[in-house]
Amino acid sequence: MYLYHFGIRELPFTLTPNTSYYFGLPSHKEAIEVLSTALRCGEGFIKVTGEVGAGKTLICRKLLNELPDGFVSAYIPNPYLSPAELRRAVAAELKVALPEGSDQQEFTQLIQQRLVEIHKQHKNAVLIIDEAQALPDESIEALRLMTNLETESQKLLQVVLFGQPELDVKLKQPKLRQLLQRITFSYKLKLMDADQLYQYVRHRMAVAGYRVEGLFDEACCQLLHKASGGTPRIVNVLCHKSLMLAYGEGVQKITLHHVKTAIDDTEAAISIRKNSLWGWLPTSLFIAASVLILVLTNISSNFNLLDLGWIK
Repeated sequence: MYLYHFGIRELPFTLTPNTSYYFGLPSHKEAIEVLSTALRCGEGFIKVTGEVGAGKTLICRKLLNELPDGFVSAYIPNPYLSPAELRRAVAAELKVALPEGSDQQEFTQLIQQRLVEIHKQHKNAVLIIDEAQALPDESIEALRLMTNLETESQKLLQVVLFGQPELDVKLKQPKLRQLLQRITFSYKLKLMDADQLYQYVRHRMAVAGYRVEGLFDEACCQLLHKASGGTPRIVNVLCHKSLMLAYGEGVQKITLHHVKTAIDDTEAAISIRKNSLWGWLPTSLFIAASVLILVLTNISSNFNLLDLGWIK
């Protein structure tokens, strides 16, 4: 596509969470610090929430990649599971063999035996669930019961929940209040401000191999921020389209025109004209209407001058 044109090795703005592109936004760093502290404490539930596209899965994968040797992890990326399916998924991640036809009690006993084995190895088991807002209420209760497994001094299983803000709403239901009380650490991801976005775009281009400054200048990044609200995923979409447009024109610099065109082509972007009186008009019609108003205003002014006798 445009790799050779810009002299880069790979596409810098893909939507797949790639930890090699981790930038370390202040909000992301704080989330990692909260997670590290909570895991060291060794008990309870940990919750990280954020808007769609804020970088939860990226942090989740970074956490999995950087867990110390003293942890055994179980990862559930798609938790829309019944209680029985959830137990089987956790068991599979912990390498527990479950006989066919096992009932809930056998499930629990086998998982508990495995967790005790991990504890005897002086290790900690941690269950990490992405998209946790998709957990059915019954499965959340099954998850809580699973974490009842403990020694006299500590829990045998810690749980980290990554989810959208809907997870907070779900957990505030009266019937889930027991789990809510067990959340000892929580963090809400923040979106990027304009300066962070500028640094973020530069960082991703540099990781991809770009060695020239100023491809996306500050004006372009300000516009990207207005249209994305600081959401990394939308920024990635807009930057990718802007690069495609510049490549199509054979130019080496991203302009405001490229960014505006990318915004107009992206449904998730915030329209930069939506608060305008003429926001409902397409760009070309808006320009044409503005020119027509200017011409009519000049004509009107000339008529007034003629009426006053100043122009003969």
